[in-house]
Amino acid sequence: MTAPIPRDIPDLPALPRTSPHLLPSAVPARAVVPLARRPVAAAYRLVLALLAAGAVLIEILAGSPGRVLSYFAIQSAVLLAVVMLASARRAWLARHPVPGALTAATLLYVGMAALVHHLLLADATPRFSMTDGSAGPTWLEPLAAHTLYTVLPVATLLDLLLLSPPARTHLRQAATWLLYPLAYLAFSLARGELLPGSPARYLYPFLDVVRHGYRNVLANALLLGLAFYALAVLIVALDHVRPDPVRHRPKTGFRLQPPVG
Repeated sequence: MTAPIPRDIPDLPALPRTSPHLLPSAVPARAVVPLARRPVAAAYRLVLALLAAGAVLIEILAGSPGRVLSYFAIQSAVLLAVVMLASARRAWLARHPVPGALTAATLLYVGMAALVHHLLLADATPRFSMTDGSAGPTWLEPLAAHTLYTVLPVATLLDLLLLSPPARTHLRQAATWLLYPLAYLAFSLARGELLPGSPARYLYPFLDVVRHGYRNVLANALLLGLAFYALAVLIVALDHVRPDPVRHRPKTGFRLQPPVG
């Protein structure tokens, strides 16, 4: 036996509403948007990694490997090659991109190396060179220098603007990116103290303690550090104001947030 269905069903009380609109949920984009292969980005980054590796190889063959690998521009190019190679692999295999802080820091280092070269070293007397010109394909060195100081910074910036999702960096990370330049300063000064008789005792003329003294060298380093930080802040700001070139966000009930890192 079943109970008879009543003719009139009493009205149920309305549920209280605390907001006239549904509150968005802070769900990361990776939770609702499937990852896809990006062959164009993978090919571009692979070419960029090969350019960086080729420029470093030419500089090494044209001079002393130990001396060449000690320069900030060379170390930045090696880091760029590794990061771009890893990023190309992830784009090809439809995996999560490398952390945004790492790619932004790489752009900062190659960009700052380029600015220092064009503003302080390109017209220096005597002519600045990372090699001694005693061995290797010296006729390729100008091509390698052009790649290091012009092609790589511009190409890395284009990768950030056109092939990377935005808003993956934070202003608080800008200070941590300066740890490597600070460590390099300590390395450069210690190298100069340990090689008193070497003609390449100090790698950069503005860090030459014998010529300028520690006071002026540290003042130069402070100015460069401020320039490093200003460029880092500019990169973070650019990362947050630019549009998303990777994909359009679908209309869902969630508020999509890009992956942090």
